[in-house]
Amino acid sequence: MRILLLASAFNSLTQRVFAELRDLRHTVSVELALGDDQRLTSTVRRHAPELVLAPMLTTAVPEEIWSAYPCLIVHPGPPGDRGPSSLDRAVQQGVERWGVTVLQAVAEMDAGPVWASADFAVPPDIGKSDLYRGELADAALRAVLLAVDRFASGSYAPVMPSAHTWQPYLRQEERRIDWAHDTTATVLRKLRAADSRPGVLDSFLGGEWYLHGGHPEPHLTGTPGEFLATRHGAICRATVDGAVWIPELRPRRRPGGPATIKLPAAQALPEGRGRPSTTGSRHPTGGSYADITYEEQGTVGFLRFRFPGGAMNTDQCRRLLAAYRHARTRPVDLVVLGGRRDFFSNGIHLNVIEAAPDPAAESLANIEAIDDLVEEILTTTDRLVVAALPGNAAAGGAMLALAADEVWCRGGAVLNPHYRLMGLYGSEYWTYTLPRRVGPAVAARLTEEALPLTATAARALGLVDRVVECAPGEFEGEVARMAAQLARSAGLPARLGVKKAARERDETVHPLSAHRAAELRRMRAVFDDPAAPYHALRSAFVRKRRPHATPDHLRAETPDHLRTEPGHLRTEPDHLRMDCPNGE
Repeated sequence: MRILLLASAFNSLTQRVFAELRDLRHTVSVELALGDDQRLTSTVRRHAPELVLAPMLTTAVPEEIWSAYPCLIVHPGPPGDRGPSSLDRAVQQGVERWGVTVLQAVAEMDAGPVWASADFAVPPDIGKSDLYRGELADAALRAVLLAVDRFASGSYAPVMPSAHTWQPYLRQEERRIDWAHDTTATVLRKLRAADSRPGVLDSFLGGEWYLHGGHPEPHLTGTPGEFLATRHGAICRATVDGAVWIPELRPRRRPGGPATIKLPAAQALPEGRGRPSTTGSRHPTGGSYADITYEEQGTVGFLRFRFPGGAMNTDQCRRLLAAYRHARTRPVDLVVLGGRRDFFSNGIHLNVIEAAPDPAAESLANIEAIDDLVEEILTTTDRLVVAALPGNAAAGGAMLALAADEVWCRGGAVLNPHYRLMGLYGSEYWTYTLPRRVGPAVAARLTEEALPLTATAARALGLVDRVVECAPGEFEGEVARMAAQLARSAGLPARLGVKKAARERDETVHPLSAHRAAELRRMRAVFDDPAAPYHALRSAFVRKRRPHATPDHLRAETPDHLRTEPGHLRTEPDHLRMDCPNGE
């Protein structure tokens, strides 16, 4: 069918629905609902879709659209649930099960007949955004695909729920933390219900801040609300019965002022206000918070990392490199890289770069730091390295995964192996690793089209070696089982020999240093040019500015014969070879 996705943003769920429907051979386009109903209605008419599907919509569908076209809405709540803060309230209230409903758009928001629904268990210790990209997204895809099939059959009649419950917008008054009375469990529920957006508004150190994310601290205690420690950019505050870690802060926007930026908590607090990293905490490096951990199971080393939003700043990249170098000294045959769930990596930390005194210099420092990590992985020839992707990966984070010998990916993950939408050429040795896996023609297509891929599509292209079909909470165990099996395999020594020979051969043909120098030459030219689109795109991204129009690449569907035979798309991928000597 011709399906048009109507969305407020091309967010993770919209990307997954887009990519999954394309895999099923539907013709899929996207239009962003940007506040101009008349323009949107006109655009939908030009698309002439057989079905309009809204995976993530924060405004009502204009009547001119839902009355003229079948329009299905994905609502993050069970049948009968209505309102704009459905998932927020579910997490804050600590529900054990929740659901997703695909319903038909009508005059009243979320009140239409139901085409499909799916429910899921809510893990007790994760945030709303992790849940949204994990269990909820899995359920949403089941419901969306069922609804599309039912619509295509032409024989299914959607059913009205027996009752409706309106859940009003969850305002800051209900989210606010009462440090003098709220227990750690209550504080964590409030923080996790607002972890990505909108955050929990709080007042301290002479300012107002939105708190983002929350992790328990089992050992440190103090006066409720007191700063106790900082670690790896996070700050620790006491509760009535324990303490919590808060990874990120965002200053409250002043009336008429510019949008503020979410940053690592210790960095966001200015000097002179008792900044925790200097004089504002009793334990500057204490506590149990860790965004990077290493453990061994038999002859397998697991280097796990979890960075908010998947972004990796310069310090995080350097600490991850140090941890990886430590893993290389250990008596293990296999090193597995990746977190337990949610994001793998989205590459450099654009928020930290935007807030830096010299964004160009910080951009280069961040790129150099992640390049150092990728180089260390690529030059590891005495053991195998596996990148285990429990969730999405994009840009430099996707290329980081390609440095490993094998890439294992949870079936629900979405990959965006490109940089173009941020106005960047890219680094992380992608001009070596991407063509090595998929060939130069497909590499050119992926970087130029700049469209998301499902894990299954990525495996078909050669980007991914194994797709693990499991629930988000099961991925860690499945990876451990697969890694133990691989480490015990009889062919491991021979495979390491082949790996070492291949690295030596590749180095003589075109050294890694040449790839890095060519990539960084292009990147420096962008960083150092104040007029380069990267700077405006970065600022718009971190400040959540809405685009003026739907990007063209989301409107055009790649013809089937070019998608299935990617070698026909480009005969000479010049952008992959222009910096290489002798036409390599």
